[in-house]
Amino acid sequence: MKYGTVPGVNKPVARLAQGTTMISSARLEQAMALLDGVFAQGGNTFDTGHNYGSGDCERILGRWIRERGVREQVVIVDKGAHPNADRDRVTPFDITSDLHDSLVRLKTDYIDIYLLHRDDPSKPVGPLVEILNEHWQAGRIRAFGGSNWSPERIMEANAYAEAHGLQPFVVSSPNFSLAVQMQAPWVGCLSIGGAAGAAAREWYSRTRMPLLTWSSLAGGFFSGRFQRDNLDSLTDGVEPITARTYGDEANFQRLERAQALGRQKAATAAQIALAYLLNQPLNLFALVGCQTPAEFAENAAAVELALTPDELSWLESGVAGDLAGEIAVPMPAVL
Repeated sequence: MKYGTVPGVNKPVARLAQGTTMISSARLEQAMALLDGVFAQGGNTFDTGHNYGSGDCERILGRWIRERGVREQVVIVDKGAHPNADRDRVTPFDITSDLHDSLVRLKTDYIDIYLLHRDDPSKPVGPLVEILNEHWQAGRIRAFGGSNWSPERIMEANAYAEAHGLQPFVVSSPNFSLAVQMQAPWVGCLSIGGAAGAAAREWYSRTRMPLLTWSSLAGGFFSGRFQRDNLDSLTDGVEPITARTYGDEANFQRLERAQALGRQKAATAAQIALAYLLNQPLNLFALVGCQTPAEFAENAAAVELALTPDELSWLESGVAGDLAGEIAVPMPAVL
């Protein structure tokens, strides 16, 4: 495992962060075994959210941390202020309410990295920065930022913080994957992938703000389960969401290029897709949703996989410098 740092967090942060949407009290033994297996492989960073499993995911993660006695060895990434069916909730009241709920569920007195799960650009940033600073000063959170916040809104928030002598946003969590979203999977989601995200990626590259990228493997698109002729038949879990978000011809061509490059490097398409992210000129931590310790081990192997700029370009578009790759044909060895 490789590690990086996030300002305000006095622990190493694993470059591969394990999600928690798959753990539940209904499968407690399986959940504990997954968390044990990830931690044993150096995965010390866990991503959760106030709305995940209606709080069940936080409770199970908190129980595992408490029973194993590893609170000071793990990094908790948590999120709050997600909208519900009735209203948007990016308000100081809802941030405070969600944070206190999460602390009780996790049975901890602080969260390492706290993210606003969505943005509401109609709301002024000042009160949001102020309430986050209130919780930071009280020691409830060590670092904070935004999930699905644009660079423009982050810059606005940080300009307010600087003008008022407050702590700024220090981390951002957008979507980013080799597969480019055709549409947002859920309302309020923001991606920095593809051509449309180039300006955002340049800003993150220049500022070195840590990125916690969600759906790093595009919801399982690179697993091989998704094919051009079976998208309508996929009905389990998030498969329909993945199909409508990523199931276009351009992404199937990216998948085939990942498979071709994987054959040359003795790696799976998913490992190549993950290495694509981890070799970007970004301060990036990839969020993954592994179902088993073995799956986490496969993803962890991609952390060590080096890709060249030409290989990154070829995966994106089929072109690397002045060399063109053909779909379903292994990439020329010169790359």
